[in-house]
Amino acid sequence: MTKTIPIRPYDKPAGGLGALHGAAKALIGNGAALATLPRLNQPRGVDCPGCAYPDSPDSKSVDFCEQGAWAIAHEGGKRRAAPEFFAEHTVTALRAWDHVTLEGAGRLTAPMLYDQATDRYREIGWEAAFALAGAELRALGDPQRAVFYTSGRTSNEAAFLYQLFARAYGTNNLPDSSNLCHESSGQALTMSLGVGKSTVTRADFAHARLIMSFGHNPGSNHPRMLADLREAKRRGCRIIIFNPLRERGLEAFADPQAPAELVNGGTRLADAYYQVRVGGDLAAITGIVKAVLERDAADPDFIAAHTDGFGSFCATVAGQAWPAIEAASGLTRAQMEEAASYYIASPATIAAWCMGLTQNEFAVETIQMLVNLMLLRGNVGKPGAGLMPVRGHSNVQGDRTVGITSRPKPEWLAGLRRVFGIQAPGAPGLDAVGTIDGLLDGVVQAFVALGGNFAVAAPDTPRVLEALSRTRLTVHVATRLNRTHLYPGRTGLLLPCIGRTELDMQPGGAQFVSVEDTASMVHASMGRNRPASPLLRSEPYIVSQLARNTLPESGIDWNIDWNALGTDYDAIRALIERVADGAVDGFDDFNAKIRHDKGFHLPNSAGRREWRTATGKARFIAHALPADTIMARARARYGNGVLCLATIRAHRQYNTTVYRDPKGEVDRYRGVHGSRHVLFAGAGTLARLGFADGDIVRVRAAAPDGIERHVDGIRLVAIDYGHDDVFGYFPELTPLLSPLLVARGANTPAFKQIPVLLERAG
Repeated sequence: MTKTIPIRPYDKPAGGLGALHGAAKALIGNGAALATLPRLNQPRGVDCPGCAYPDSPDSKSVDFCEQGAWAIAHEGGKRRAAPEFFAEHTVTALRAWDHVTLEGAGRLTAPMLYDQATDRYREIGWEAAFALAGAELRALGDPQRAVFYTSGRTSNEAAFLYQLFARAYGTNNLPDSSNLCHESSGQALTMSLGVGKSTVTRADFAHARLIMSFGHNPGSNHPRMLADLREAKRRGCRIIIFNPLRERGLEAFADPQAPAELVNGGTRLADAYYQVRVGGDLAAITGIVKAVLERDAADPDFIAAHTDGFGSFCATVAGQAWPAIEAASGLTRAQMEEAASYYIASPATIAAWCMGLTQNEFAVETIQMLVNLMLLRGNVGKPGAGLMPVRGHSNVQGDRTVGITSRPKPEWLAGLRRVFGIQAPGAPGLDAVGTIDGLLDGVVQAFVALGGNFAVAAPDTPRVLEALSRTRLTVHVATRLNRTHLYPGRTGLLLPCIGRTELDMQPGGAQFVSVEDTASMVHASMGRNRPASPLLRSEPYIVSQLARNTLPESGIDWNIDWNALGTDYDAIRALIERVADGAVDGFDDFNAKIRHDKGFHLPNSAGRREWRTATGKARFIAHALPADTIMARARARYGNGVLCLATIRAHRQYNTTVYRDPKGEVDRYRGVHGSRHVLFAGAGTLARLGFADGDIVRVRAAAPDGIERHVDGIRLVAIDYGHDDVFGYFPELTPLLSPLLVARGANTPAFKQIPVLLERAG
């Protein structure tokens, strides 16, 4: 068994020849992807669907990475999941396929309807599909029984129509992928600074003197960031890392566009690498703050002019004892004081983070403590300094900006009333975890998804899948088949859409869409490749027709021409501008500004040192170290054998999509080949529990609700790591997470804090 999962330690820098070879493997024989590559992340080109990292602010002829090459190759592949494919395979039989094989079946080519009698999807005409979905949604009787989920890879135009449709229908049940990843960032930043987005742009990296990286792995998840880190390091910027695992992409990087670096070992990135324990970032940041305060190194002028709450904050930090901070963080006092020295020496600091901070119980508190650290020395609202939550999906931030949220701002709802006369509900709707609860208890009876693989990306996957199959209606707008599609409701529809790289030709001519990146840059994206099937329709068109077929019998005239909006995206952008007036800064002259080569920037109030908080100032929000934690409760119930599991992504992966490598490479930088069913653990931890490298185990959840959850056939991999944390791949291990385990106040699932037990296989 162990021979089928070889582990080959990788000691080269990230990027380099490995990235070039990886990109070449993705592109071999894929003419559509090769034709797209020169236009990727370029003016009037295609926005990469691979991640939301900002485009270069300069004219850069090559601004893509290996992961981007795999993303466009995946979209432009030759395989097709046509009606003939579904005629050959029952849905029950397809459920036995693994995730990679399912998506590898190829692009969907025609609208499909699930036939319960034959357990197969069969082709249906577009108008019949729209009419059927509309009739089912009207028949629900109560709009709160329907959910409209959104993946962050859709466009601003489609997302705006989607939320307009849902709110005209009568619900705020608009969960999205941000609920599953960065909701904690938005909540924390909004409370502390008055805005929930990055306060820096990509241009700020050229002016930073220190970059602090928390809880993310850019080498695999957003590799273009490594080029910015390399350039910063080469001009003298310091880089310090806080991450449990040692990641090659944070240690060294060889730029594939720099020939000399392909042979000389690349650029060493990390000046210091602090291996915090999983969930230990709150304590680690508290320790750095404590060291700064003890050295009297805060900026009193900035604090007096721009902040409140400093006194009570200082008192709380002073009350945290160093031994408790060391135990909770996994770092020594000397390490945290060293990190404080780096911070104090820097006149301009950027703090960047990803899901290592957002997906645990005290995520909001952790991010607020990071904000506190930055406020201490005025590192918000000046060149080269600020806070950057690095988003995942390419337009997850844009979706939220144009109204995809279960908690809409009153100003946004006022805009909908002013422009359309829609009296949308003011009460919050269901977020992602609320949707899971609603599916499990049977309240949610219609699930409409604009992209995504909801059940696989969410906690408690098997139970969520079964709950979906008990609904009255499931509608999935998608490009490829995935596991969530295999659990249709009584009426189940698959509606295939064109991809980001494909030509969107409407009666009025070729259309383009817009997206917003991590740094709030809004820019155009226009595909030019031939669509995978002549039957594909665009996302805006599909949404418009679902709305047109659902809402006409409501008896309310909102003066919305759904047919026109589905084919004229300038008309959609004009409506976004009108609704956003008074709710979101920066959308004036939207149709003109989006045609600029680099697009335009949505203003960030905190980046201008304007604090849209209740007090009109940036807020120091104090947090003591918690004693009652997910892990403490689990160990009290299940014993000291409980370990903390943090889910991670592999190198050749984008969220739930795993790109198949013909030679079996799974995760180059971690040395994993042949299988994703592995669990990394410290050698000392394994010895303490009586296990060894190579053992095959069952991983069982130590769940607070007592429900049995386990994953079998997991191979243990011993690593040099000193804490009782283990690491395994998402989404293979997401079935272990109870939906009860979430970030407090944000409801983000705690994918980085799953209590588990190891048991011998068989």
